[in-house]
Amino acid sequence: MKNQFLGTSCTTILIGKKASYDGSTIVARTEDSGNGTFEAKKFIVVQAADQPKHYVSKISKVQIDLPDDPLRYTSTPNAIPVEGVWGEAGINADNVAMSATETITTNERVLGADPMVAGGIGEEDLLTIVLPYIHSAKAGVARLGALLEQFGTYERNGIAFSDADEIWFLETVGGHHWVAQRVPDDAYVTVPNQLGIQEINFDDPDNFLYSADLKTFIEDNHLNLSFDGKVNSRLTFGSHADIDHHYNTPRAWFIQKALTANIDQEPMSDHIPFVQKPTHKITIEDVKYVLSSHYQDTVYDPYGTTGTEAEKHLFRPIGINRTGELSVLQIRPDQPKANQAVQWIAYGSMPFNTLIPFYTNIEDTPSYLKDTTARVTSENYYWVNRIIAALADSHYRDVVADLERYQETTLSLGHANLLAADQTAIGKTGLELTNVLQAANQKITDQIKNETEDLLDQVLFTVSNLMNNKFARSDN
Repeated sequence: MKNQFLGTSCTTILIGKKASYDGSTIVARTEDSGNGTFEAKKFIVVQAADQPKHYVSKISKVQIDLPDDPLRYTSTPNAIPVEGVWGEAGINADNVAMSATETITTNERVLGADPMVAGGIGEEDLLTIVLPYIHSAKAGVARLGALLEQFGTYERNGIAFSDADEIWFLETVGGHHWVAQRVPDDAYVTVPNQLGIQEINFDDPDNFLYSADLKTFIEDNHLNLSFDGKVNSRLTFGSHADIDHHYNTPRAWFIQKALTANIDQEPMSDHIPFVQKPTHKITIEDVKYVLSSHYQDTVYDPYGTTGTEAEKHLFRPIGINRTGELSVLQIRPDQPKANQAVQWIAYGSMPFNTLIPFYTNIEDTPSYLKDTTARVTSENYYWVNRIIAALADSHYRDVVADLERYQETTLSLGHANLLAADQTAIGKTGLELTNVLQAANQKITDQIKNETEDLLDQVLFTVSNLMNNKFARSDN
């Protein structure tokens, strides 16, 4: 079970439409396995006809009757479903996106008042039981909130929802309670495995939603620690462990340092804000850069040359070895609804991979990303990325130029493919449009496959020449 260890998984960034480069709402999250585990991932389309009517969780065994009117949606589930679906991230046919979940933390007082529910819902279940049934980001909050109040949850999670206009982030509070905040249009949000929402305005339903009895729950259990009577969710419900300073807060520090150059914060600070204003409009490349972070250009970089060995391993990197996938969910308001939604996908450890943009108004996904096997093979995208990362890690400085060229080339190809397909899609409807979008997805997949195989070839050649058992006649 991936989330059995608290504070082990994922990093989230949410970008409001006025803070992004093209007016899109952007939701991005690395899906990271727990320490010592790896989850092979795939990218699929779930048709409405294949959505279950009666859902049974493999982990908690909770049973839920689902509505009769599901939408088609994309998903990035586990390739080997021994622990259930773990759908993680996708966009439905109404261009509503969901990312579930960011593992967060809470405190003993909250857990004493509202314990976790062993037979409740969790990350395994959430995408499957929510995304097919919602028609807006706010509706996603309402549906998930109702399910949490009815069934409870066995873990602490943050869940993002977006549409063309809004992004909402919901955080679970105890077994049945929750609070959600709308991301300001001109700002971005960072969530590094900590409860992030700060002051709650209970009289502002346009920007805050919460479980029905949250105010009385706080009062009855003496949870509010503020002297001024205001409720700071992070202070009220969150944890304040020493490990946060090494595992969590440095990730928010690095992201905000990169995107808001005029602020001065410390990596171990307890006061890094949930909502931050960028100093420039944020691009897809910015998202890839910060979610690939290993604290480059600081003494904390494990691949760097300036820090001590202790400093290099002081903080948990964002681009950690055990990332399974990254989905960047982009809803583009300058395009017709039919080709408005794009799900950018990366597999494996982020410093060594690239993002591929896929239209989501489709009936199927390319086999290179869909048919991930349990067997290790360079013939599918998940495993080839794992192989490249494992080869390159110990020789990072010898191959970093190859990695940078690969990422620049492939991201450029991705943008070019979207621009061309958007033009081709003009005036198309129905099956004709679907064929255009699926052809574009296959074209970029074929291009990325070629570039990735070239990168594997170059990295393998470089590191083979650096093996410890190398020897030439001229060496003696």
